Amino acid sequence: MKADIEKLTGVAKQVRRDIVRMVHQCQSGHPGGSLGCTDYFVALYFHVLKHNPEFKMDGVGEDLFFLSNGHISPVWYSVLARSGYFDVKELGTFRKINSRIQGHPTTHEHLPGIRIASGSLGQGMSAAIGAALTKKLNKDTSLVFSLHGDGELQEGQIWEAAMFAPHNKVDNLISTIDVNGQQIDGPTEKVLSLGNLRAKWEAFGWEVLEMNGNDIEDVIKVLELAKTKTFRGKPIMILMQTNMGHGVDFMMGSHKWHGVAPNDEQLALALGQLECTLGDY
Repeated sequence: MKADIEKLTGVAKQVRRDIVRMVHQCQSGHPGGSLGCTDYFVALYFHVLKHNPEFKMDGVGEDLFFLSNGHISPVWYSVLARSGYFDVKELGTFRKINSRIQGHPTTHEHLPGIRIASGSLGQGMSAAIGAALTKKLNKDTSLVFSLHGDGELQEGQIWEAAMFAPHNKVDNLISTIDVNGQQIDGPTEKVLSLGNLRAKWEAFGWEVLEMNGNDIEDVIKVLELAKTKTFRGKPIMILMQTNMGHGVDFMMGSHKWHGVAPNDEQLALALGQLECTLGDY
């Protein structure tokens, strides 16, 4: 396990390099949340998820993943490429005209790994629930995972989905919230306080777990624990504590890096903190 953690930590460093380079090259995008969620994505795609880079849209017999807070697309694109869904060189086309890797994931470009368009906040959980129910109808015992931002919980549709899933015993769903306490306008506590998230989700009927999203070992441990709690009548919610901008000291913990690209000097500083482990695209 120690060797696995070291390998995954190396992958995470490279993914963080990809993120800052992608956002820098087009001077557009969302580095803060992408950096904060890197360890989650790496743990999910390189250790936890039962998936096939030979992508098929229906995902029969595979675990499915839905990204609801689609603005953190750089981390997802990097992990998809690094895990074999498409050539890593394509990361160099991020947000360019006619590129398959747009600022928010979409389906009409037919990018392998993407099953829904996302970025219109609040919708991903509903989509994930629909996929999970479909798997149940098809007697497919694989799982559905989804990721959401904490600021996204200010969208009403989330809470409609939160009621629906336990009522309908959608117990093959493992959702995670990136609790970094930041959104585009400032700290969530100041913009619109979320209150006691654990108490809220438990009151809605979910099984709630917590983890340190910037510790790959803890991410793996809790995701594997969540899997053991599926098919017991309740959906699973993981509250994942992260640092926005994790891995780059001047970006960490600040909402100012939610959607701002580094300049040339800032890119150099960031790359100086992130070891190249797999080779840059």
